[in-house]
Amino acid sequence: MAMGGQNNNRAVMAEINVTPLVDVMLVLLVIFMVTAPMMQQGVQVNLPKADTRAMTPAEESVVVSVDSSGKIFIDKEEVPAGELRGRLSTMFATRTKKEVFLKADAGVPYGEVVRTMADIKGAGIERLGMVTEPAAK
Repeated sequence: MAMGGQNNNRAVMAEINVTPLVDVMLVLLVIFMVTAPMMQQGVQVNLPKADTRAMTPAEESVVVSVDSSGKIFIDKEEVPAGELRGRLSTMFATRTKKEVFLKADAGVPYGEVVRTMADIKGAGIERLGMVTEPAAK
């Protein structure tokens, strides 16, 4: 005698439906694949070629760029040459990891690149990485 209209033939389903999870993950994958190339920071320069191993920039890294006309940029902001040292000193005053990546156009005179490197080191930067493109084999 069944009271209250209970139906004992229905069992509780304890399986997880993963189809919506897979759909969401595929959409996120597509979004990240589309937006990742847009996240590249800095100024477009013609990098010199070199045979070196790939180096992955750390998070919150600062990129100093020197374009073909000799203009200096911190990330995408143009900086007068005389103010580079002061701006970097201010930026890194509270940071524990003092690391900068330098991107210089292949057509920039060597003296300009060395002068920029001296300003970076003079600002108290402990590590300076040079950004290059891999050489064609």
